[in-house]
Amino acid sequence: MKSMRKYIVLLAVAIALPALVYFKIFIPKHTFTMIRPTKGELQVTIQGIGNVNALRIYSITAQTGGKIVAMTTDEGQWVKKGDLLLVMDGVDMPRQLEIARANLGKAENDVKALQGELENQKAQKALLQITFDRYAKLNKRGFVAQAEYDKARSDLLGIRGAITATTSRIASSNSAVVAARKSVEALQEKIDRLKVSAPADGYVISREAEVAQYVQPSMVVYTIVDAQTLWVEAKIDERLSARVKEGQEATIILRSQPDHPYTGVVRRINAMTDAVTLERKINVAFEHIPVPFFINEQARVIIAVQHLKDVTKLPRTVVVQKGGRQGGWTVRAGKAHFLPLTIVDENATEIAIQTDQRDLSIIVPDPHKKSLREGMRIYQ
Repeated sequence: MKSMRKYIVLLAVAIALPALVYFKIFIPKHTFTMIRPTKGELQVTIQGIGNVNALRIYSITAQTGGKIVAMTTDEGQWVKKGDLLLVMDGVDMPRQLEIARANLGKAENDVKALQGELENQKAQKALLQITFDRYAKLNKRGFVAQAEYDKARSDLLGIRGAITATTSRIASSNSAVVAARKSVEALQEKIDRLKVSAPADGYVISREAEVAQYVQPSMVVYTIVDAQTLWVEAKIDERLSARVKEGQEATIILRSQPDHPYTGVVRRINAMTDAVTLERKINVAFEHIPVPFFINEQARVIIAVQHLKDVTKLPRTVVVQKGGRQGGWTVRAGKAHFLPLTIVDENATEIAIQTDQRDLSIIVPDPHKKSLREGMRIYQ
């Protein structure tokens, strides 16, 4: 009796186990969701990966070497054109400028004094000329001694020589004034270079020095970005780049803000293709500047290149490759059949296909179920 029960239990298990495998494993693994194509609009897009950059990035350096005595801004701050950024130690330059200005004043006063002396000499010359002319007439008539005539002539020649000498001294003093003025201007220019101002409105992305630090003229102290020229330098496969045009709308997705897309526009298309990667740079500008922003941050751009209306669409997830052809799996007589599809255009999520079969059912592939193959049993 016990043996009979044992055989019955084993028989029941032998029957139940295959049934359990069939209904709980085989059928679920062969049951797929089906979808049908839809009619509607399709925004055709092209995507590319790139980095945030800008057309104008200013490297601010000290215009003269020396010690920094003041820095007025820091990384992450906004500056206006003309804002003071940096002050260098002038050492004794202000004192040298005072001396140069004093020398300039002395040279200008010397010129004024010599000009006054020249005017006085010209007045003396006029008087001596009259005296000489009178003595010359009297000398011809014998009414004046020769010695008096000679003295009048000598006095006239002397004043003429003095005028010539004074004129030369004025010219020399004028040269001294020019030299002194140049010296003042040169020192003033050097002092002006001790202060560095912002060349444009911008955003400070780096500060490379500190107060009391000695720097060389070539050392970058600040890096400032003109935020109005901020863009993403994205790389697009050259096979697709011909569809990209300046002025097309785009979406920018920063890696640090994946859930906050920014509106952009294609601003420039690089005229040269990378010979190694076969990609072309596309510059997509921001419509609204992200605050804060980070130069070199990775970003993805989605460029709208065409808008299709009244097309037959399918999700990209149903498209598969088989034998080098694109298509989808459909069901015929309860079995899977690969159907080649002619793709008219596509974007990141949908494709437009060349067909009017709205009753066409397409299998949605599922990586957790049985891999689809030609003739495989399908349950819906």
